[in-house]
Amino acid sequence: MKRAFSGVQPTGNIHIGNYIGALKQFVQLQNEMETVYCIVDLHSITVPQNPKELQEHTLDVAALYLSVGLDPKKSIIFVQSTVPAHAELAWILTCNSYTGELSRMIQFKDKSKEKESAPTGLFTYPLLMAADILLYDAQYVPVGNDQKQHIELTRDLAERFNNKYGDTFVVPEYKGTKVGARIMALDDPTNKMSKSAENEHSRISLLDTPSKVKKSIMRATTDSDNEIRFDEENKPGISNLLAIYSVFSGLDIKEIERKYAGCGYGQLKKDLVEVVNDSLVDIQKKYFEIRKSDELLEILREGTKKAQNISEETMIRVKEKIGLVRL
Repeated sequence: MKRAFSGVQPTGNIHIGNYIGALKQFVQLQNEMETVYCIVDLHSITVPQNPKELQEHTLDVAALYLSVGLDPKKSIIFVQSTVPAHAELAWILTCNSYTGELSRMIQFKDKSKEKESAPTGLFTYPLLMAADILLYDAQYVPVGNDQKQHIELTRDLAERFNNKYGDTFVVPEYKGTKVGARIMALDDPTNKMSKSAENEHSRISLLDTPSKVKKSIMRATTDSDNEIRFDEENKPGISNLLAIYSVFSGLDIKEIERKYAGCGYGQLKKDLVEVVNDSLVDIQKKYFEIRKSDELLEILREGTKKAQNISEETMIRVKEKIGLVRL
């Protein structure tokens, strides 16, 4: 049976860009194939973290996984750092990679821009991401399209290792969404929606109150011609709102364009507020029911056991290939 793997960092509240670009896919795929999803806490420490907040955010994300529809009977759900093989395989891949290919990673360039020196973990974290994927023989990786370059690196590493040591890793494929693959910031639709942006109204988080959602959408940047039309190049703000509307309503973008033909941006925004808030009600209800429960911790413990069983089999195979002693 085919398998998909992905993960989300526990760095602050998950926003609708994460939901549309990744989590919604997670839920769909669990009904089509084996799925393994983790909270990638090791990735988050590439930048300084408050230890107590990191623990809380990790459990927040786990609770949100369940709240958006992930089913522990269908998906393996666990915390990355509870499975040591992730760090172990990352080191082996580090020894089979080159500084040149890592220095070409766009995200590293962006995050290290204008810094005299950057944390080493920020430079090498694509190798940890590759290890995450390759540990579970995943054929598919559902992530936002900002991660496509990292999936290509993962494919290169898997093929390089297989060519050098013999058939070892499954070569994974990127799996994106057609609509909303890249949700942009509400205040600046030329930039991706981000958890770390200073302006809280640049994003909508899954746990935002209805009033916060309303403020963020009504303040969203548009343009001056007042025509509701999907055109990412010339109308990025309106196109972004239409993509969000489409995903949360289930309507095709062309249908939405026809629905609002001749209407102003104010009406579109007002209706979008209702569409988004209606969608978030159930997610938030489930979240607050499970967040402080013993059930959440038990699901993560069980997920860790299942993930360890799979990852240990992979590491046995890898170590035998490269000649590491097993006692």
